[in-house]
Amino acid sequence: MMRIITMTVNGAPVEAAVEPNRTLVQFLREDLGLTGTKHGCGLGDCGACTVILDGKPVNSCLVLAVQANGREVLTIEGLAENGKLHPIQQAFVKTGAVQCGFCTPGMILSAKALLDENPRPTEREIRTAISGNLCRCTGYQKIVEAIAEASKTLETEVSE
Repeated sequence: MMRIITMTVNGAPVEAAVEPNRTLVQFLREDLGLTGTKHGCGLGDCGACTVILDGKPVNSCLVLAVQANGREVLTIEGLAENGKLHPIQQAFVKTGAVQCGFCTPGMILSAKALLDENPRPTEREIRTAISGNLCRCTGYQKIVEAIAEASKTLETEVSE
């Protein structure tokens, strides 16, 4: 039996009929065409499907679309504004933190959630924040450097 859900996705209202067992990652990718959210392990272990739900990072493979009813979802597609990359995205490019790119959307959204809550994290806090996101390419150092760089950039923008 289909259920009608409404939510805000990347700042835009969305209303849709979904099966009660449809995951949020399936809904975002297949119904809304937001393919930046990756479907990885399907078990909540890899973090490739990380989105921000009401300000908190979640594995969208573990959240049913109906559980997002009435809530706010931010995907990687919602970060750039007017064609300009978000400072976290810019920092990932600048520091070479992007290799194959599969984990990148989830990493960036985990970083955004961290920096929204803690604008000046320590290296340990950065590593803890991304501990639910697996990367097979980079060894994490450049990712950590990118998040630290973004922290400085965002701090400068806020103080201006």
